[in-house]
Amino acid sequence: MDKEKIIDRLAAEFNTKREYAANVVEMLDNGDTVPFISRYRKELHGDMDVRSFSERYEYAKNLEARKDTVIAAIEEQGKLTDELRKKIEDAELLTNVEDLYLPFKQKKKTRASVAKARGLEPLADMLMSDSRESADKIAESFINEEVPDAAAAIQGASDIIAERISEDADIRSMVRDQTFESGKLTAVRATEEETVYDNYYDFSSSAKRVQGHQCLAMNRAEKEGALKIKLECDDERITGSIKRKALPKRSAYSDILNAAAEDSYDRLIKPSIERDIRSAMTEAAEDGAIVNFKINLKALLMQAIVTGKVIMGLDPGYAHGCKLGIIDAESKVLDTAVVYLHRRDAMMATIKKLCDKYKVDCIAIGNGTASRESEEVVAELGINYVIVNEAGASVYSVSKLGEEEFPDFDTNVRSAISIARRLQDPLAELVKIDPKSIGVGQYQHDINQKKLTEALDGVVEDCVNSVGVNVNTSSAALLGHIAGLNATTAKNIVAYRTENGAFTSRKQLLKVPRLGAKAYEQCAGFLRVAGGENILDNTGIHPESYAAAEKLLAMLGYTLDDVKNERLGDFTERARKFSARQITEECGAGLATMIDIGKELCKPGRDVREGLPAPVFKRGIMGIDDLSEGMVLDGTVRNVIDFGAFVDIGVHQDGLVHISEIADKYIKHPSEVLTPGQNVKVKIIKLDRAKNRISLSIKQAK
Repeated sequence: MDKEKIIDRLAAEFNTKREYAANVVEMLDNGDTVPFISRYRKELHGDMDVRSFSERYEYAKNLEARKDTVIAAIEEQGKLTDELRKKIEDAELLTNVEDLYLPFKQKKKTRASVAKARGLEPLADMLMSDSRESADKIAESFINEEVPDAAAAIQGASDIIAERISEDADIRSMVRDQTFESGKLTAVRATEEETVYDNYYDFSSSAKRVQGHQCLAMNRAEKEGALKIKLECDDERITGSIKRKALPKRSAYSDILNAAAEDSYDRLIKPSIERDIRSAMTEAAEDGAIVNFKINLKALLMQAIVTGKVIMGLDPGYAHGCKLGIIDAESKVLDTAVVYLHRRDAMMATIKKLCDKYKVDCIAIGNGTASRESEEVVAELGINYVIVNEAGASVYSVSKLGEEEFPDFDTNVRSAISIARRLQDPLAELVKIDPKSIGVGQYQHDINQKKLTEALDGVVEDCVNSVGVNVNTSSAALLGHIAGLNATTAKNIVAYRTENGAFTSRKQLLKVPRLGAKAYEQCAGFLRVAGGENILDNTGIHPESYAAAEKLLAMLGYTLDDVKNERLGDFTERARKFSARQITEECGAGLATMIDIGKELCKPGRDVREGLPAPVFKRGIMGIDDLSEGMVLDGTVRNVIDFGAFVDIGVHQDGLVHISEIADKYIKHPSEVLTPGQNVKVKIIKLDRAKNRISLSIKQAK
């Protein structure tokens, strides 16, 4: 693997210094985690997007590994030339590598391989040369028991020529480009049964303009037998290009060669290229969908926390009732109950009694089945409430983790507790659930599951580490997402504090079984020790920088006691008396590190989510029948998708804001303007009560 070449390529791709790219590659290879590099090695990477760089580095390594495998396989056959080696080494896409390898792959029996076995390869060479003899005459010398006549010999030679043309990497690249640039993707109905794909029954679009959600929807429809999809292109034009590139300009055998080129395209190249392009379109659509997943998941995880409140979680339901779970400000479960919608008066009385008994500040209502009916009951009580996305709560309630956490509770009661905790601390609760079960995107089951899992796990890891966690109160599920830790070391931390009491310093982490020096280096800065021996242990300052932090405090005339008691009100003014060079030289750390240290000293133990917009609490309720076109309402963005966003406006059905109604200016994607959890004003521009659809506009609500 040519690591230097990878570094050069990534430096150009990320528009960064080669030195930075080389540093990050070295750190990743050394086992450093993305959060650690991003947060604590800024001087070495120039504040680049380390997560994206890491993903591209993995692709580059896999590409180089495949090149090595291909080169070795061709060399073993004794067919590797210097020119071919260079082409493979210079290829920037896996597709190009596979095109170059195609002629050398071990194949199943083909028409060409049969013809070669019958000794017809020399005839194919002669037909491609400038011979003046008639084709029938030169073919006669190849007649044998397996080749009965000249026509059979010419056909076999033509099959060999067709396969040669189809395996030419330059020709395949040319056909692929022409097909994608000028081709059309069409879809027609394939069944008389009613389906949800009526939008695609007569679909036709330029291949390069097909939207990601369209591609994934049609793929699913094709798989279910609802649609027949074709990639149509100008076959005559492409065949002409193949002939000009692959065949001699003048030949006595032009009729035979032209027929072989046409056969090569129709039988071998076109079906293969169509599969390649459909696959590339699907991959691009998947990548786009994964970007949406990542954006939505990050916004969901990084919602504002609700601190200092007693919360009742309500998991709505009909047959088995509505489950209630009450938690205090520290997430401890105070009580649980079950109420029934068909016993409305008793339900209201029980909820009111529990709210009075535990001084409940607000109720978190899951948005699933019976949510609207439950909301009507709560609204009549006049208690503050919030509708909470309950996607994945049922998954958690029956999971091993849910069972371990609440072994004495019914699964539905666990869901109610989870819903309450989602309002209190969305990040701490949602990390207990597989990100794919949270429902933050479209077509999640149609996407490469390995790629989706890796991407979403990366989002969770980045969010957890950007916030940091309290080592004395966090669950093993949350600790497991901290850089340098895994499920085993996270459980060991919980076991250690259970046996030995709360951690009083970060250094104690080194006593945790299987948490070695490397893991400590990676995780220490993200683990907070509140009320410990050293106030710096409750900040995002890494232990390796404690000396630098203390030197900075001394320069500015402060002490650690000032940090603990938050007496750094004039920190910025004092710091301005020194140049950046003076501070970095005196403290022995880079400028980016010193800036981060300064921020942490001024706000020890603060949660970065405290400044985010709080959830919108409700007291009243409306149904869709209370709505009318032209109304302007407050709403909360629930989900962002390729063609718009779904917004909760206080009725059971979310409304859709189409991308064209989001902003006055052109935007390529709704995520440029909106994120889940964002509060927005919307105007109702269309109501379809029969289909329960609400069309909204943000730009018209201004």
